[in-house]
This record gives sequence, structure tokens and C-alpha cells, in this order.
Amino acid sequence: MPTILVADDSPTQLQIISDLLKANNFSVTTAVNGDEALDKVKSLAFDLIILDVVMPKKNGYQACRSIKSDPKTENIPVILCSTKDTQVDSYWGLKQGADAYIIKPFDHDEFLGTVKQLLRNS
Repeated sequence: MPTILVADDSPTQLQIISDLLKANNFSVTTAVNGDEALDKVKSLAFDLIILDVVMPKKNGYQACRSIKSDPKTENIPVILCSTKDTQVDSYWGLKQGADAYIIKPFDHDEFLGTVKQLLRNS
């Protein structure tokens, strides 16, 4: 069972994403900000990481950059998932090393398709 870290400061979004992943047989660990996400990445093994962009302490861009610049975690797929929906936001997210950028609200089937595709490719 793949293990996924989901970091989002919105309790509602965290619950929606976690429930969707759990209903599709993924093991889920959660974090409420970028610092907590990075602490968990250092101590636990994840198959995929989903980060909100706008979070306190470290934002998703900063957390993604940290994950992708560490040789121990650089190969873990990262999805940035945000309400920030301009081309610049998506471009900047991919420049930080993200493997995908998903805009909220998202279609559940498309979201799961992206998750499964990244897990297959990793």
C-alpha cells in the first residue's frame, strides 16, 4: 500500500484529500504546514507527497524545493495542489521541482489519475 504525505493548512481540504486517498487504498499521513511536512519527510518514508502552496511557516514551493534538493528525497514525486490558478503559479511550482500542479477544486478522478501515474513512474 503506497504511503502518501498530505500537507495543507485547511482542515477541510486536508480531510477531503485524505478521505479520497484512503478510499482508494492509500496510506495517508498529514501535516498542517511546510515545516511539519519536512519534519515528517525526514523521519518517515513516503511514496508521494502532496503539498498545498499557501501554508504557514514554509509554503508548498519552499517545502518542494527542500524535498527535491535533498539526495535522500529528490526522487519522491511531489504534487502541488492549490487554489492559485494562474499559469505563473503552475510554472513556478514546476520550476521548484514539483512533478505535477493541480488546481483546487479538482475533479476526483483526474486527481487520482495523476497520483497513480506518478506512483507508476517513480
